[in-house]
Amino acid sequence: MDLFNKAKRVSKPEQASYSAKDIEVLEGLEPVRLRPGMYIGGTDLNALHHMFTEVIDNSMDEAVAGHAKQIKVYLNADNTICIADDGRGIPVDPHPKYPDKSALEVILTMLHSGGKFSNKVYATSGGLHGVGISVVNALSEKFDVVVYRNGQKYSQSYSRGIPINTLTSEPCKQSLHGTEITFAPDPQIFGSIKFEPATLYRLSCSRGYLYRGVEILWSCDEAICGDSVPSKQTIHYPNGLSDYIVDYTKSLEPVVPEIFAGSAEFPDSIGKLEWAINWLSYGDGFAKYYCNTVYTPYGGTHEQGFKNGLLKAIKNYGELTGNNKLGAISADDIFASAVCIASIFIKNPIFQGQTKDKLLSAEATKLVENAVRPQFENWLITSPKVAGILIEKILQDCEERLNRKKSKEVARKSPIKSMRLPGKLTDCASDAKSGSEIFLVEGESAGGSAKQARNRENQAILPLKGKILNVASSSSDKIKANTEIRDLLTALGCGSGKHYREEDLRYEKVVIMTDADVDGAHITSLLLTFFYKQMPQLIENGHLYIAQPPLYKINYQNKPIYAASDVELEKILGKIGKSRSKVEIGRFKGLGEMTAPQLKETTMDPKKRTLLKVEIAAGEELSKTVDELMGKDPEPRFRFIKERSQENTSDLEGIIDV
Repeated sequence: MDLFNKAKRVSKPEQASYSAKDIEVLEGLEPVRLRPGMYIGGTDLNALHHMFTEVIDNSMDEAVAGHAKQIKVYLNADNTICIADDGRGIPVDPHPKYPDKSALEVILTMLHSGGKFSNKVYATSGGLHGVGISVVNALSEKFDVVVYRNGQKYSQSYSRGIPINTLTSEPCKQSLHGTEITFAPDPQIFGSIKFEPATLYRLSCSRGYLYRGVEILWSCDEAICGDSVPSKQTIHYPNGLSDYIVDYTKSLEPVVPEIFAGSAEFPDSIGKLEWAINWLSYGDGFAKYYCNTVYTPYGGTHEQGFKNGLLKAIKNYGELTGNNKLGAISADDIFASAVCIASIFIKNPIFQGQTKDKLLSAEATKLVENAVRPQFENWLITSPKVAGILIEKILQDCEERLNRKKSKEVARKSPIKSMRLPGKLTDCASDAKSGSEIFLVEGESAGGSAKQARNRENQAILPLKGKILNVASSSSDKIKANTEIRDLLTALGCGSGKHYREEDLRYEKVVIMTDADVDGAHITSLLLTFFYKQMPQLIENGHLYIAQPPLYKINYQNKPIYAASDVELEKILGKIGKSRSKVEIGRFKGLGEMTAPQLKETTMDPKKRTLLKVEIAAGEELSKTVDELMGKDPEPRFRFIKERSQENTSDLEGIIDV
């Protein structure tokens, strides 16, 4: 016993007390403000936009339930946003459990409150946890709500989840009904970030596609809407998801002229499925899945059911027509070049987390599979010509997949080529080096547009994160340790410095494709420095090029004209002359702001694009200039800029015209 007591005395220093008084109880909406990431996924731009989806999805639930036909969205220049609907209006009568509070105040100030826990009020809804609208209230510096019900207009204001006045009412027209919410995100939570009009506009359009019965009146202050977002528009798509696919593919080349679109009611009236899908002749496709109008970026059980349904339908068709080759296809082959959107409505869905990124409802898999499979089989059987073209494309994608798999297996067995390609590299479908191109683009956003715009047969995309290392002022160890440089060297496969091997270069053309602005020019200069210092043979052998994306889009006489620079813009406007007042000029903020068709037409299509071929000038002057501009010593760089700042820009104009 003495030994035990002795050990106990010397084992640990005296600890702080821990008792009931140390247990904190967070009341009301305090947990939301303390840990916003638990409720909206963080405090970044995506989280900010998630607040908008929480509010508009409540209005969408009213529309899907048949009580609302119109939703209004207005984005103000001061970063406040208003969402209104003509639904039933949030209840305002005293709550039975909290008689001193209105139902409205209970919903807005208490987590896990609302009318969506049972199926009595909403058969299907995107909001399930009774959390969304109260979270928005908690994270808003200003939150105003107006409810129209029973000939009365009810109003109340909140700040950071706390009521700043009591619920007031005044008479209004008996015909008015619905809810109007205006809120401003709290800078204490989100800092200085602001809503992006383009993102909110896209999210609003997606709601219009998802439910054909709703009309969304979009408005945005002209001071912030920019060139790519309308200041006012009525968003209404009578054909729903089919309109989405038609709009997306109208400037592309679909494999077949018909969209496979349809809908199906689930047994026992437990929900329904809607879908639309087509296939592209070139470029990568995409698939978007929704549940109760909520976008699920990580898919889930409804995605699995949709893929299963199409795969089984095609294999059944193969057995029916005696096409044994279809037995080898996978769902990946069907969706490799597909542009697809599917929307499921079910009761009590189970999502992964409050942000609802993935659907986990187990029953959705069979429900969706059984709904889509017979309709796709019938579509193939009744349209044999279309089916033949589509199946040829799917078998082609299957063959490419199997060839890639085979080549990777061979590469793994070879000690020389054991290094795996970077995961973010989207490689060419063809293994042929002749005619192949790799585009080095800045950022994931530009990479996404480029992947959709490319010719997947011979064009590869490698997104680079930010500005790569300046190799002219870095040690060899630092260069070797840099992730972006390692990915670039691995993708090219030819080594660098004295280890460069021309025969191992995986592409015929290496194309630097950055934004047509100052930051883009800086990234281009860093990449040029890398190639000049680390693998000059690649330049000497004629493999390095610079893409020329446009900086401006000029709409003149209903036709787009693109300009790569301010100089080129002025030349074009000079040719237009007196008609300049009829011209609309839009400035691209970057490659990520361009649609895939625009990027293909202006920058990536060999038939229409302009590429600048990079060559090394003779003599020692170039090496000196690179060291002056990119080296560690700032003095030569400052002197160079000072001497050249007043020089004539005619040389630059000549380069732009190439």
